[in-house]
Amino acid sequence: MSTFIRRGWHQMESGLSRFRGQPTVKIRRHFLKLIGRPRRITQIRFAVCAYALAGALATASGALAQADPVTFINQGGVQAIQVLGPRVPPAQRLARFRELFIADFDVAGMGQFALGQYWNSATPQQQEEFLRLFREYVVHTLSARSAAYAGETFRAISAQQNGGYTVVSSEVVQTDGTRSPLYWYLANRGGWKIVDVYILGVSVRQTARDEVASVMRQGGGQISYLLDRMREKVASGG
Repeated sequence: MSTFIRRGWHQMESGLSRFRGQPTVKIRRHFLKLIGRPRRITQIRFAVCAYALAGALATASGALAQADPVTFINQGGVQAIQVLGPRVPPAQRLARFRELFIADFDVAGMGQFALGQYWNSATPQQQEEFLRLFREYVVHTLSARSAAYAGETFRAISAQQNGGYTVVSSEVVQTDGTRSPLYWYLANRGGWKIVDVYILGVSVRQTARDEVASVMRQGGGQISYLLDRMREKVASGG
């Protein structure tokens, strides 16, 4: 994991720990103050995304995918914390994350959303490679963060409809008692698929889209430039 992600992660955690037990609005104000500085937007957003997704990336396939949405998310989060702790070798953890991400997340939908307006201008070959690289980048990033959740408690609380999605409210309770809310957006496609995750109002999908758009601007709107940068990231382990 790159230095700026680690730095953003620690800045977010140290800041939010001051607000244990405080109203959500106060936490949100602190978070918005953190990301208000342009130089820190990228590192904070990536830290938030890793924090959100790593909390429940161990949903079993098959029967569990057909369970009620709260059970689907709850069992996945509990397994993530128990199975993907620091004692699991990095290579095994990476392989497990890849397997689970493909099985439980709407990878194609999230990737297409992330590429945004550039999806239609990409060739089928570029679209296929982008989705592969997008998957690998997310998997490497989250695998590197999973060990931090050993010993913490995850629980899904409730579910409600929001447009075409089922939104499951959940939280991670850290060892010091700090509670971090997570909101999972699910779509039922013959089984539940995770299409987005929110923490403190930050969307994983939208964050990915913003980052892709930033790289595309740097490359003059060239898909080939984006793919080159993504290949470099994946080759370096994210």
